[in-house]
Amino acid sequence: MAKDHGTQIKNDELYEKLRDEGTSKEKAARIANAQANGSLDSGGGKLDDRSKAELYDEAKEIGIEGRSKMDKAELVKAIRKH
Repeated sequence: MAKDHGTQIKNDELYEKLRDEGTSKEKAARIANAQANGSLDSGGGKLDDRSKAELYDEAKEIGIEGRSKMDKAELVKAIRKH
């Protein structure tokens, strides 16, 4: 059973899995929260439906470097990998 991390973490189980794999606290929290609120998909759907500007803003928020030179498909791929 996953530890309750309070209101800061929306998906405690995923957060703990990512932390066990060595992911930083900040990145694990971002991924767990994005998955919980539906902004992170696993292969085809919500990210593909967003505009390039929306994807760029998300990439900026999560700190993806080189985003200004990426097209929409590259932004989707980078966000999924992050």
